[in-house]
Amino acid sequence: MKILFNFGLKFPPLVKFRHILFLLSVFAFQRISAQVVETTTPLIIDESKSTIRTRFAPPKGFSWVREEQGSFSEYLTFFPLHPPNLPVRDFNMVPIEKQYNHIAILNIDVGDKDLQQCADAWMRLYGEYLWSQKRFDEIGFHFTSGQFLSWNDYKSGIRTKEDRRKKVTFHKTGKVDDSYATFREYLNIIFRYAGTISLDKEAVPVRRNYEIKPGDFLITPGSPGHSVFVVGRVRSSTGKYLYLLAESFMPAQDIHILRNPNNANLSPWYELDINAPKTVTAKYIFKPTSIKRFHAIK
Repeated sequence: MKILFNFGLKFPPLVKFRHILFLLSVFAFQRISAQVVETTTPLIIDESKSTIRTRFAPPKGFSWVREEQGSFSEYLTFFPLHPPNLPVRDFNMVPIEKQYNHIAILNIDVGDKDLQQCADAWMRLYGEYLWSQKRFDEIGFHFTSGQFLSWNDYKSGIRTKEDRRKKVTFHKTGKVDDSYATFREYLNIIFRYAGTISLDKEAVPVRRNYEIKPGDFLITPGSPGHSVFVVGRVRSSTGKYLYLLAESFMPAQDIHILRNPNNANLSPWYELDINAPKTVTAKYIFKPTSIKRFHAIK
């Protein structure tokens, strides 16, 4: 078990020396300018545990929310994690340069192509969740173009063809195959032609702060845009919520849980507010704050 005190910083082994100096200087400046009060209340991260919910103990005064059994929220909350200190790797299995933004890595592959990026990471997890539940008829996503491709179509032999103008058409040229390997091929097609723009259109806004739950995402649609998603939430006795956020990025890389760069006392937990003019995460600023939920998730 590792105890990270609120005023402490923990760096992965691959962080370069200049990054350490930079972060220490920023932290020192913040302490002087903001007069941060050090406390001895520990944030506990039990590195011997292998799921999100078991590894991250809630801050003092908070407790884990019991998510609906069998829900996507529960699936994410108990998602398995890699052992600690593993570096974030890209699709070539090469560690990315900046290793100081994450606190844990989800135990799921990134594939061998530069496809599973930000919005794709969310679609990968939701697709895997539906697959694990054998809810095959519900697996389907829109392309940025507005076209829709379901898993049922793909396993029946429907394939995409792209012409010189990048226009995509559908043709029945494949064989019928409902194997998991074919499912992964299907997801790669989704990653190629879908993204933040299409995911944003397939989602509805979360209207109240207390309704934010694992599976919801912050999103800025665009080329490029970005998205991070909630993978855990805890609640205080007074009704305040804190959240864990995860993401992939460019290039396609391991899905990882983010540190909170703006509150070392609270990191890796985040406060979220649907009315905030902006939300600052470890690698991206969402301005304005847009927190949404996939339309098919109740």
